[in-house]
Amino acid sequence: MDYREAIAYVIERSGYDRGFVANPFDSETVGLRRTEWLANALGRPDQRYPLVHVAGTKGKGSTAAFASAILQASGRKVGLYTSPHLHTFRERFQIDGEPIGREAFAQLVDELAPLNARLGQERPEWGEATAFELTTVLAFLAFARAEVDLAVIEVGLGGRLDSTNIIDPTVSVITPISFDHMAILGTTLAQIAAEKAGIIKPGRPVVVGVQPDEARVTIERIAGERGGPLVLAGRDWQTSGTSESFDLSGPWGTYERLSLGLVGQHQVENAATAVAACWQLEQAGITVDEVAVRAGLAGVTWPGRLEVVQERPKVVVDGAHNVDSIRRLLAALSDHFDWHNLIFVLGIARDKDIAGMLELLAPRADRILVTASESPRASKPRAIAIAAAQFGAAGLSVTESPSVTEALSQALAEATPSDLICVTGSLYVVAEAREAFGLGQADEFERELLYR
Repeated sequence: MDYREAIAYVIERSGYDRGFVANPFDSETVGLRRTEWLANALGRPDQRYPLVHVAGTKGKGSTAAFASAILQASGRKVGLYTSPHLHTFRERFQIDGEPIGREAFAQLVDELAPLNARLGQERPEWGEATAFELTTVLAFLAFARAEVDLAVIEVGLGGRLDSTNIIDPTVSVITPISFDHMAILGTTLAQIAAEKAGIIKPGRPVVVGVQPDEARVTIERIAGERGGPLVLAGRDWQTSGTSESFDLSGPWGTYERLSLGLVGQHQVENAATAVAACWQLEQAGITVDEVAVRAGLAGVTWPGRLEVVQERPKVVVDGAHNVDSIRRLLAALSDHFDWHNLIFVLGIARDKDIAGMLELLAPRADRILVTASESPRASKPRAIAIAAAQFGAAGLSVTESPSVTEALSQALAEATPSDLICVTGSLYVVAEAREAFGLGQADEFERELLYR
């Protein structure tokens, strides 16, 4: 296969409204069986290096990025598997911060395709693997071929039945849990936490970020049942300060005046969770010193998360896509930016809590330009505009725009140098905004296949 053929092969097997992550609950544990079958056929590449497994509702991508950056700063070669991507599918598979190349991707898919066909023939009751199951195994194989020292693996959806959950990690990590994907994961925090805590393995340590009480109790119970030593935010480590300068105290001692490459108080929590995970690696003989912690935290990059893409007027892009992440975004904007008028360019997927997000966002806005990304999961702008008008203050200006590029152009034309424009609501919207600023280039062939 060439690269285009490889991408087409993967996308043709995608589900969940043409997203790359198929709903693993459609066939219960069959997804894990398919993933494990493929991994076994390849000689279990996931067992050739230590693993950090990261689940959660919010902050799992940032926490994975922090952990990867710290481990790289310690002199290790590190694989990082995350989802979704912003501009090109290959961003999901990074080795020392760089996506794998087109040729490498095509070669790996070319190797997996006949195995997947064999899987479908030998186990017709299972069927062939989905896009996410295939690419999870692809990540394991890519990292093994690159001879990484460690890999950080982010869960795609949930935890218990996510295809990444075939691994036996050195440490499991659970970042803050909130309401998201409720039709799949459950309608209470306890149910969602139980799915996320499905990554806890018998006897393996688990690092748990700041949690609502209902979620924390569930995670503690499951960790206790499985004999997994638990290190918990607030109990076993504490932070004080801001992302510009904060102190972190825990079983490793106290690190003073740490700084982050990412903005926001929530990133302090994510960074602390990553440090705790690296400390747990030390208990397994993988040493990570304070110099690596400082360098990794300060040097981390994670595009699309409170990222400033222009000055005067200042434009910030952030992939907040549920109620809790909007709450965190608004707090971070207040903490780190000043403005005369606050203008939102907003697009949201139709399966999100649009009313809940607008109930928080609309009262803070001076103007909202509602739009839709090219994704087939995008909500119609009209539905978002109705919610914005319902919750906004009297006189709030709400305008509908057919595309992210047009909404952004209109916002820039109307804003004064002292205004703040925030593009948010979806990573799809953020990706298209970054591309409008020349900060990323979409693989149009990928989007053509995915959005058709």
